[in-house]
Amino acid sequence: MRLLMMGTGPFAIPTFTALLDNDYDICGLVTRPTPQIKTRGKRPANPMREFAVARGIEIAEPADINGPEALELLQQYAADLFVVCDYGQILTQQTLELATLGGINLHGSLLPKYRGAAPVNWAILKGDAETGVSVIHMTPRLDGGPVLTSSRTPIALEETAAELEPRLAQLGVHPVLQALRMLAEWDGSSSLGSPQDNAIACRAPRLRKADGEVDWSQSSSSICNQVRGLKPWPGTFTIWNRSGKEPIRLILDQVTPAQACYAQTAAGQVLRAQENDLWVGTCDGILALQRIQPAGKRVMDAAEFLRGHAIPVGTTLGC
Repeated sequence: MRLLMMGTGPFAIPTFTALLDNDYDICGLVTRPTPQIKTRGKRPANPMREFAVARGIEIAEPADINGPEALELLQQYAADLFVVCDYGQILTQQTLELATLGGINLHGSLLPKYRGAAPVNWAILKGDAETGVSVIHMTPRLDGGPVLTSSRTPIALEETAAELEPRLAQLGVHPVLQALRMLAEWDGSSSLGSPQDNAIACRAPRLRKADGEVDWSQSSSSICNQVRGLKPWPGTFTIWNRSGKEPIRLILDQVTPAQACYAQTAAGQVLRAQENDLWVGTCDGILALQRIQPAGKRVMDAAEFLRGHAIPVGTTLGC
């Protein structure tokens, strides 16, 4: 079976590695064009491209995978199957038909949860106790094809999206190899996989910076999930509007419900700000801010933050 890999982000690397290590016939990598900008941080702008260069794999970077030039290129590859993961473009039916068996996609959720660009984040944001990966036989509908194989895993109580995503990438390797065996034995006409129930599908849209702002009228558990689910990007933040001074944007790096009781609390109100404790009211209790990063500075624990920032009890954050 002649395979053409399509991927851009780090989620695809374990699968690509497994295909190469298991001696599959990989005719090349199709990836998104690498932006001509310098990136901040340690991760390259296109992890799959960097990996393919190191392994000596032919690389194509079409701007539009469904455009005329890309279609001509895909015909030349003459692939039996497109293996798609963390690629970043939707393939039309015309494009999928250029591979004998169409395409499969490794997706970071238990479809029909969560269809879209940020499934790992949204599973945590919604407070799910379990998630997983799915391999679908692709259709032009976003993440809507029949599920060939899947695998489940619990989400740890304090696990962040930055920790969960690489776990799911590794978890997806075996289901992809299973799906390849299924397709190798497929007669090309019989039913393949399990259709998704569109009635219970839910979306996982691309994250925006604005998604990171805390709404203190939410529950403590929802805000904890927001902090976990939005790591590493866009992060979770609130604004401290200081009397007579410039506001400070506070990024919440680690929070937990505080085991304390107050007769009256107001959403966003600072209830305690001394020693190791920075407690803020929510709609159903108190949230302890354990690690905070003032904008432009490094992450610090609550005690260090309070030594340098006298935040008065009664201050309301986020307004």
